[in-house]
This record gives sequence, C-alpha cells and structure tokens, in this order.
Amino acid sequence: MSTPPPAAPVSTDVIAIEQALTRVAYLAGRARQHERLMAVAGLNLDRAAAAILRSIAESEPVRPGVLAVRLSVEASHVSRQLRQLEKDGYVIRIQDLDDSRAHLIQLTDAGLAAAERIREVSRRGMQVALVDWSSEDLRQLATLFHRLVDDFVTHAEAAVEVGPSA
Repeated sequence: MSTPPPAAPVSTDVIAIEQALTRVAYLAGRARQHERLMAVAGLNLDRAAAAILRSIAESEPVRPGVLAVRLSVEASHVSRQLRQLEKDGYVIRIQDLDDSRAHLIQLTDAGLAAAERIREVSRRGMQVALVDWSSEDLRQLATLFHRLVDDFVTHAEAAVEVGPSA
C-alpha cells in the first residue's frame, strides 16, 4: 500500500487570510455583538433565529430542509427555531404548490420587518467600520468576497489533506 504524497505547504498569504477571516467571524459572532445588534434593532431574538429570518428574507418562501442546508445546521435545529418563530408571529407555513406533502416557510409582515431591521443595523455597523475606505477599495473588497464565497461553496465538500503532525 502506498502512502499519499505530502500535502503542499500553505502559502503565507492563505495563512494571513485564514487568520483574518477567523478573527472577523469571531468578532461578528460574539454574543455581545449580537446583543448590541438586537438592542439597536429593537428585537429580542437569539442568534440562530436572527440568522434564519435573514436567510428566509433572501429567498422566501423556502423549505425547512433547504434552510438547514443553507445554514449548515441539522434539520431538527431549524425545526425548533421555526416553531418558535411561528409562535412569535415571524413566520408562517404555506403549502408547497409543487409538492402537496411539503410546506414552505414564509415571513409574515412582522418577520419581514424584523429581517429588514437586522439587515439595516448590520449594514450601518459595517458602514461605520469601513467609513475610511475608498469607493474603489469597497468595490474591490465586495468583488473579492463574492468570489471567495463562490469558491468556498464550490469546494465545500472537497477533501482537505493535512500533512503529518510534527
């Protein structure tokens, strides 16, 4: 049995990008940041519920299973959150016209308003953070981020080979 070839070394640029993205994800995902976002938006939603509302708002109506895949979480997690969001009046279940056995999740007016408030507060926070960036820098960052996300999606299921530990 042959041993696989060693993994190619990771470039210093890729290391720097990974470190920066890790830090951004940490800063954006902190509980304190979420609490501030909810306070300014005037909402009382946990992080998962806010993420679900935003995701539904991007392409509603949507099947719960599609939502789970999009958010990279278990379907049972989405189901629990959807039950609470439905109880709170943010979403409703509607019949899927393509499959009478299935339901789609749609935002109510309250859910749409909540998603818009979350997006607006988030965007304003980002605008404050990027206030000193030129229009060209912002355009370039947006282009590169879209490309990064597209490439992450394309290669999400690819196997990553890690060399032996030292």
